Amino acid sequence: MSRVKTLQALFKRYRRPGDIVFAWLMLAVSVFLLLQIADQTTWRNGGKLFAQPRFWPAVALTGMTLFAALHLLGSALSERIEGRWQEVWLWIGSLEYAGWFIVYALAVPYSGYLPATVFFAVALGLRAGYRRVWTLLAAAFAAVVIVVLFKSLLKVNLPSGLIYDILPDGIRQFMLVYF
Repeated sequence: MSRVKTLQALFKRYRRPGDIVFAWLMLAVSVFLLLQIADQTTWRNGGKLFAQPRFWPAVALTGMTLFAALHLLGSALSERIEGRWQEVWLWIGSLEYAGWFIVYALAVPYSGYLPATVFFAVALGLRAGYRRVWTLLAAAFAAVVIVVLFKSLLKVNLPSGLIYDILPDGIRQFMLVYF
């Protein structure tokens, strides 16, 4: 005996909290991108259709817009469940960590890779709710290991901090090269 008895049961859609908000956002983004295609790409006269610089981006954005509209339609026709705005606030709250990264990337050229990495590792540990000293020391130790791994062993070129300019010459050169 088959597990799916009807075609309608096969395509039954289970709505999630925040689904309609996500559907509207994706439709808005895809329509915006589709409207920008003429300004962002070119059409060459006399070229083959599939070789046109605008063709494949237009196909992708048209598909994105079509499927976003179908997703919105499916969301609108599904039964509503509670928790939409709690889900949306969870999405917005997760953007906080992108802000942490942006501030970290802005701080590295001023404070240096080592001090910024140690500070943000400990600060994010505190933000995540860790309060025990040993846990925060482990975060600081992990940050130092990451800096040594990237800067010394892998020779990744990262901006040196302006704060290194106030160090004595011997220590300054060592910090510039290894940290």
